[in-house]
Amino acid sequence: MSLVCLSLGSNVDPATHLGACFEALTRTFDAVRISRVFESEPVGCQAAVNFFNAVVAFESDWSPQALNAWTKAQEAALNPRAPRSRHAPRALDIDLLSVGDTCADFEGFTLPRQDITHYAFVLKPLAELLPNERHPRCKTPYATLFARADFSDQPLWPVAFSFRGVAISP
Repeated sequence: MSLVCLSLGSNVDPATHLGACFEALTRTFDAVRISRVFESEPVGCQAAVNFFNAVVAFESDWSPQALNAWTKAQEAALNPRAPRSRHAPRALDIDLLSVGDTCADFEGFTLPRQDITHYAFVLKPLAELLPNERHPRCKTPYATLFARADFSDQPLWPVAFSFRGVAISP
């Protein structure tokens, strides 16, 4: 079993789509942990609607390829028409961040995801959810990586969110 970390984002009816993703995750995997949900401005696109972002973590014995295929199937189910650009509005964006200590290139993706430390909307929820867990490549705890980063140009706002009637408080 390996610790799997995913980043989730939505800027099209995010409460509905993140909730649907949380449901799919908890139906498929055991003991899914969910970070707080944060609102963030889109990176690289000034005109788009803000995103709601979260990180989830769970143990799995699935291969990285199977996990990546599952994330792409979930995205496709909620995004019937593929967005024209990476930063376009989307119902659901799921990024496979890490699978245990795996450091490898696969067809179409790399683990750990190379931009984990580049985005506040990924690193802050990851650091809060798994503060002592170490980045697979640099071996530094996520909380330390976040504390060292300067995300002054990437503001985040905690969002009140509930899943299955339980508040994920800001």
